[in-house]
Amino acid sequence: MWLLTIGYFLIIIILISISWTHILGAPWLPTSLRIVNKMLLLANVGPDDLVYDLGCGDGRIIVTAAWRYGARAVGIEIDPIRYLWCQILILILGLRDRVTIVYGDFFKQDLSQADVLTCYLLQSTNNKLQNKLMHELKPGARVVSNSFAFPEMKLLEMDNSDLIFLYSIEE
Repeated sequence: MWLLTIGYFLIIIILISISWTHILGAPWLPTSLRIVNKMLLLANVGPDDLVYDLGCGDGRIIVTAAWRYGARAVGIEIDPIRYLWCQILILILGLRDRVTIVYGDFFKQDLSQADVLTCYLLQSTNNKLQNKLMHELKPGARVVSNSFAFPEMKLLEMDNSDLIFLYSIEE
């Protein structure tokens, strides 16, 4: 009986976790590894870059940025389950020296150190976020967005086949 109670409790926690992230920014929808690599290649990520991923989910972008491209990476995640998952993942992969996970709302975080910022949010969230990015990111920082645009930012390149947008922050 107590196992059934624990099972129901876990299901409720997962459902709350899924629904409240949608309200705060975007639902969790993992980006395929093919798209992750396209995003990082489009942004020309390298060992000298600090990559931020807003709503990092299961950590695949920040892990790939560190593992494959040699970059340092910071993931910001508001969902406690995915935050813990990322912490465990970077520990297991031995990336603690290159990858940091921040628990919290990316609207309340300082993003000014990012050389590259990645996101897969909703259009409404991008619309709210773009002013923060244009004022907070340093000139020359690159912003890569999966599927949704930043209408007021300077578009450098777009992959039409996969709807990946690359922007640059102007001076």
